[in-house]
Parts: sequence; structure tokens; C-alpha cells
Amino acid sequence: MRTLADLGELRGKRVLVRVDFNVPLQDGSDGRVVADDTRIRAALPTIDALRERGAALILVSHLGRPKGGPDPSLSLAPVAARLGELLDEPVILASGTTGPEVAQQAAALREGELLLLENIRFEPGETTNDPALAQELAALAEVYVDDAFGAAHRAHASTEGVARRIDDRAAGLLLAHEVEVLTSLLSDPARPFVAVLGGAKVSDKIGVIRALEPRADAILIGGAMCFPFLKAAHHSVGDSLCAEEDVALARGLLAGRRLSGEREASLELPVDLVLGDHLGADAAPVPLDGVDVPDGMMGLDIGPRTAAAYAKRIGAAGTVFWNGPMGAFELKPFAAGTETVAKAVAFSAATTIVGGGDSAAALAAFGLQDQVTHLSTGGGASLELIEGKDLPGVEVLR
Repeated sequence: MRTLADLGELRGKRVLVRVDFNVPLQDGSDGRVVADDTRIRAALPTIDALRERGAALILVSHLGRPKGGPDPSLSLAPVAARLGELLDEPVILASGTTGPEVAQQAAALREGELLLLENIRFEPGETTNDPALAQELAALAEVYVDDAFGAAHRAHASTEGVARRIDDRAAGLLLAHEVEVLTSLLSDPARPFVAVLGGAKVSDKIGVIRALEPRADAILIGGAMCFPFLKAAHHSVGDSLCAEEDVALARGLLAGRRLSGEREASLELPVDLVLGDHLGADAAPVPLDGVDVPDGMMGLDIGPRTAAAYAKRIGAAGTVFWNGPMGAFELKPFAAGTETVAKAVAFSAATTIVGGGDSAAALAAFGLQDQVTHLSTGGGASLELIEGKDLPGVEVLR
């Protein structure tokens, strides 16, 4: 994969940089503001490196999922303001995403200056990888850098399409590091290698489980995705989230366990649970010493024995990969299992790699986001990379 070191002379050139500024916004005293700037900060090393080499930068990002064109609530104006604060430099917000006025703003940039295009998803051709949109983006710059790992699994106009139209292209520091760290899980992890997988659906993680089975030493299952496995093993799941298609997938995984001497991870399931009669902060937590959920109740967290066993496994590991919470951690009565696992990961001496999305939110909720080896900025992209899928935004940089 081409990196910044492979780029030629940049002084005086315009560089189109695909960043991932898909950050949460909230209402402030002076309008919309950035609620969490983690992804903006993650792009700073690449931005700084390019500016130090004398480039003028045109930044392009999406924000949310606007429908039907421009949506003022999803403008990147708050992002431009926050980036300017972090850099202590003015960041110009473009008048749009494409068009003559934007082209003029890009052409007027001088060394080190920054122009942030408006939300690229205001353009309907972004997600369809429209060739005309990709060409308009390519015409803005002489060099292309992709630092948006969180969007690398999508063949969009601002990721895959534009890269094919600019010969001088490379991965940014963040994207290159993400690929390096996550692929190391599949090649030479320090052992024991323990994977902790949670979340809602087996179908979302089936490819990851199959990819990790011959590589990991243990796969610890939590969250709602444990219930299809428990039902496949003839346990009652009550009203727990449990899609029949997931039960079939879980049954196939359990039935397909190899009996040969080849390496295969142990697949570990909860031995106790915390139940509630509904999903809500006002639900009373009911401990269950076992995994047979009665009718009218739902499993909303792993139990203390399971959490302790998982924490012990994590503590003895050489490498840990965690993706997905152990329960409804956003609700205080059902956060204990996820908190125990999060603390075990954070305080482990192992190489600890945490997938994006809810796992990152859980670490942040418990103040542990700075205590892991690597916190991925891309949830879906990280899973697809581990599954062994080609990421369009990465392959175009080969």
C-alpha cells in the first residue's frame, strides 16, 4: 500500500484528503458544536505532516446520513470550527461540495491553508460512486490521500472513485496504521490470543468468528449475540433478542467444530446472566445463576461469574481483540458486565485492540479510552478487514 513516504514533492501542491469527521454533534450556546472530537484528533498527524511538506489541503468528509440533499443540521461548520481550534489555524468551510465556486476556493489556497468541503453526502452521487462526482473531486487537487479508515470499506466517490483519477495517491498515517495493526491479528499475534465479541446479532459477526476460529485461542461471546448460541444449545431464551436466522448460524458454528488436532479457538458462552422484564433504565436487574431465561424476561447483561471468567481469560492473554459490548451498558443496571470486560482489557499487559462503535463508546463511558494499545476508528471496516475482505478504499492504494 502506498504511504505518505511514496508521495513526491508536495510544496505548493493541492492535496485532497479524505478524512473521517463523522462525529457526534450537540446543541451549544452558540449553535451546533462537536460533542466528541476523537475522530478529528485522529486525523491531525496526517494533516500536520502534509502541511509541513508545504501542501495546501482540501479536506473531504461525510457526516451522518442526510437524505434528499443538504441538511443544515448535518453541516460540517461545527467541525471546521473545532478543527480550527485544534490546529490554532483558520479552516475555511467551502460553499458546497463541488461546483465553480468551490473550484475557485480550492485554486486560491496557499501553502499550509485548509479548505473543508461541505458534507460530501449532500451529493447523491457519493454513495453510488458516481464517476462525474469523482471527476469533479479529482479536478480540485493534484494529490490524493485517504486517511478515513472508517469509510475504507465503502466504494464511494470520495474514497474509491476519486483515487482512481489521481495518479499521485497514498494512505494517510491513520489509515496505514489501522491496516497494519489489524492485519497483525491475523498473522502473528502474541499468545494466548483472546477475542471478545459482543453486540446484537450473530449475522454481523459470523465472518469474524470464522476468520478468528483458526487463529485465536479463545473466543468469548457476550451481548445479545450469545442467545442464538444458547438457543442452539437447547437453552430457553425467554424474550431475549434472538433472531431465528442467527440461531441457524449459531447452530452451524457449534455443529461445525472440528474434531481434528488443528488449532481451533474455544468458543465460550455465558454461564450466568442479568435479566430484566423490559429494556429500559427503570428495569430492575434480576440475577440468574444459569442461562435458561424464563418467559417474560430478557437477558440484558452477562452475569458476574461470566464477567469474572472472561476477565481472567483477558488478564492471561498476550493479545486481545474486543468488539461489541457484553450487554445494554448504556443502562446503568445492566452495565456491570461490559465494565468488567472493559477494565480487564484496559488494565491488561497484553496488546489490546478494540474495534470501533459501541466498544469505543463503552471505553469512553468508563474513562478507559486512553488505556488500550489501539482503538480503531472504523467499526465496520475493522471487522471486514479481519474477515479477510478487500476494502475498496485500501485496495485502490496498492
